[in-house]
Amino acid sequence: MHALPSIGQRGGQASGTLQLVSFRLGEEEYGIEITKIQEIILMGEITRVPQTPSYVKGLINLRSNVIPILDLRLRFGLLETGITDETRIMVVNIVGKTIGLIVDAVSEVLRVSQNEIAPPPPTVAGLGREYLTGLAKLQGRLLIMLDIDKLLDEESAAMADKLSAGAA
Repeated sequence: MHALPSIGQRGGQASGTLQLVSFRLGEEEYGIEITKIQEIILMGEITRVPQTPSYVKGLINLRSNVIPILDLRLRFGLLETGITDETRIMVVNIVGKTIGLIVDAVSEVLRVSQNEIAPPPPTVAGLGREYLTGLAKLQGRLLIMLDIDKLLDEESAAMADKLSAGAA
């Protein structure tokens, strides 16, 4: 279990920088504002819940709090892969709900200045466009920045509520 450093002033936005946690799904690297992430934990036992979408992996008990776990690969329409030593669950706060997101690996905590961030190209279409906030150009690599609050559609948010309430 990794505790994240506490950050003042919403990740340093006042000075024109964002503080992001970068993570991998397949070959792509993504970033989420550090203020949205509660903690990063190792994969553990997940209790499966019947009749849920394939990307809802189930529930875990995290210090007496039952939280739903979503596989971000499946949520993004990527192929499912096996669990590795690098697989992590990022515990995030999305629209007032605590949810765990399974990612292939958590890379690092980065400070990205606003001038390193480009808006998503207008040619990007499809399911993921609504939660893409920009692309950070960092030393020869692109980091896809996500608006984690938009990651859950209304159906998924309602399901997360039902799963959490049903397990309590």
